[in-house]
Amino acid sequence: MPRERTRPPTIIDVANASGVSKSAVSRALLGQGEVSESVRQRVLEAADRLGYVANAMARGLVSERTRTLGVVLHDVTDPFAGYLHVAMQTRATELGYSVVTATNPGDLTLDNALTALRTLISLQVDGLLICSARFPSDRVLPFVDRLPVVAAGRHETALSSVCVDDRDGGERLADHLLGLGHRTVAVILVDGAYSYSQHLRGVAMIGRLREGGATVLVREVATNADVSAVLPGLVGLPDLTAIMCPNDRTQVAVMEYCRAAAVDVPGRLSVTGFDGIGPLTTSLLELTTFRQPIEKIGRASVDLMIDAIEQGAGEPGQLLMRGELVPGGTVAEAR
Repeated sequence: MPRERTRPPTIIDVANASGVSKSAVSRALLGQGEVSESVRQRVLEAADRLGYVANAMARGLVSERTRTLGVVLHDVTDPFAGYLHVAMQTRATELGYSVVTATNPGDLTLDNALTALRTLISLQVDGLLICSARFPSDRVLPFVDRLPVVAAGRHETALSSVCVDDRDGGERLADHLLGLGHRTVAVILVDGAYSYSQHLRGVAMIGRLREGGATVLVREVATNADVSAVLPGLVGLPDLTAIMCPNDRTQVAVMEYCRAAAVDVPGRLSVTGFDGIGPLTTSLLELTTFRQPIEKIGRASVDLMIDAIEQGAGEPGQLLMRGELVPGGTVAEAR
């Protein structure tokens, strides 16, 4: 026989168990209004004993706020997304907000992202944090008059956003190669429709290399997964001394291909990445990359969101954060 479910405890049950009024329980649980420490402790102990959980939806109907943020996360397996989510979750908790996340084990398709967005809105979240490169801003704009929306970790112009300065990162990586004498460099350029941020850093790399007098071999790819298709005709070119990648995962894929093709990195070919977070930052790999200030981006995204919720949303604003060049063992002087 299936176990019969019991009725969930209510605020009245907590009041009866703690011997105080319903209003006193409400004040104690919300941390608002005057209530003695002894009463607060009695209420919290009774709530824990009964397994009471406040109904955020019902509370939101009264206050017009649920103190909940919705997050659309593009790929739960991506270290960038994971670390960004942790930073946002931590900051939201510090400020008294909860986080509800919709994600996917892999790239979140546009249809899935739209479904996730509508689901989060139906849950009465107070604001939306969009952490998906594959979510066009024009599909989000119809909702911005309904609740605040902030893009976290990606460049935006139509929406408020917080991200690393991708142009600066791309240029500084290019300067690093130029300073080591590299004059024929390949840049893997990701389609802007797939990731505008990665596209932007690639364009910056190309521009700075050309300014420095280098010959640039641009290899356009639709997605990061397509990099393997351009490597066979690239890695063996005699004058090529370096390949610049849009992120660290692509950098590792290039290095794996070079190893299989018996091409020494960095002796024969230097390789750069971008992101500088997660397990790929291990000293064993010594990746040359550009580190994003991921914790600062996550925390600032939540701060911007809560300011919009509590103070009212103004015009969209963009906050660019400066990252850090990380010289490593995957780049050497041009041969």
